[in-house]
Amino acid sequence: MKISLIITTYNWPEALKAVLDSVLQQTRMPDEVIIADDGSTAATEQLVTHYQSLFPVPLLHSWQQDKGFRLARSRNKAIEMASNDYIVMIDGDMVLEKRFIHDHKYHAEPGHFITGKRVKMNAKLSQLVQQKKSQPHLLSTGISRGRELAIRCQPLAKLLSKKTTHSTEGIHGCNLAFWRQDVLNINGFNEEFEGWGPEDKEFAQRMINAGTLRKLTKFTTVAYHLDHQESCRKLLQKNDDIFQRSIRQKATWCRVGINEF
Repeated sequence: MKISLIITTYNWPEALKAVLDSVLQQTRMPDEVIIADDGSTAATEQLVTHYQSLFPVPLLHSWQQDKGFRLARSRNKAIEMASNDYIVMIDGDMVLEKRFIHDHKYHAEPGHFITGKRVKMNAKLSQLVQQKKSQPHLLSTGISRGRELAIRCQPLAKLLSKKTTHSTEGIHGCNLAFWRQDVLNINGFNEEFEGWGPEDKEFAQRMINAGTLRKLTKFTTVAYHLDHQESCRKLLQKNDDIFQRSIRQKATWCRVGINEF
């Protein structure tokens, strides 16, 4: 099974550098890495170009013009570019435990998509990680939330990870994995979403409505979230209305999605 890792980013090359460094430390490398860039400036392009010479697998840069927060479109463009059947998707502020890709491959299962969690770091630890002065782990000083999520234990993961759940609670696109064909079957992420909102939950809801079940992993696929200011939520109500509509209509398709590409 070959894996494409998609990393979303927007104008934070310092964080992206820390994430790419953690990818290079993986015990099982993805077969390709795609940077899904929502319109960053040249600094991000220069960073990606530098790392392309360091990566033992293809490192691709999917860029779109900056016309505001268009994460859904950026993700779709990167998914369309992916050449492998299985996709792991993270945000560009997620520093990966060294067995992250290995664990996602271990838990991959036909007919399911996987949702993982994130361990939150405070501002001080996040800065140290970006400066390569610290490597986050279970006992790190500066874990602000979810320390228990840093525990990695495969026997517990196999025992306690929930399968075939129909709930979208607790879903974050920062740690998500799915089969490419399952995404094409629902037309990818809904590009009606512009600005911050529950687009990850809406995506998952259509997957579930279409018959793809959720597997919620615990004690595995560990990743650490760099501290930053929260995104503007002025469009939250509009975006939540889109999500609620998909629930009411039991939607399995969105009008504007990956078919654009």
